[in-house]
Amino acid sequence: MLQDLNIASRMARRKILGLDHEETLSSTAMIGAVFLAGARWTEAEALFVQVIQTRKRVIGEEHPDTLISMANLILTFWNKGRWKEAEELELQGMETRKRVLEEEHPHTLTSMASLALTYRTQGRWDDAEALFVQVMKIHKMKLEADHPDTLTSMANLASTY
Repeated sequence: MLQDLNIASRMARRKILGLDHEETLSSTAMIGAVFLAGARWTEAEALFVQVIQTRKRVIGEEHPDTLISMANLILTFWNKGRWKEAEELELQGMETRKRVLEEEHPHTLTSMASLALTYRTQGRWDDAEALFVQVMKIHKMKLEADHPDTLTSMANLASTY
């Protein structure tokens, strides 16, 4: 039902607003998220790629909506076990966030932790450890020792060890 409503909404927006309009892209991204949640990863991937390409062209690769679309595609790659492709996209997103938001921004730290998880999944323990240590140090410096983000970063590092 939800999927049908999203598809109808997307079709109407494409017709009225055009393919490049943000409302159309948002509808497309929502359908991709529904596909992702329903384990329809190939369909989700196709939509996320389309949204990323259009957003990069229309609003730029540094725009938060473009970076969110990249994160959705990364989740799709994770579900498909395509770790190298996830890693490449995570590196792009992390470097962009470092440049635009700075290293200590919560979104940058999330990107760093995501990349570290990908490294860990690939058995790249040293690379994962180095990123998890960075994330944990920044969380300890910026947040309380018992803050959930600090504790999560500590747990990620511990499970890497």
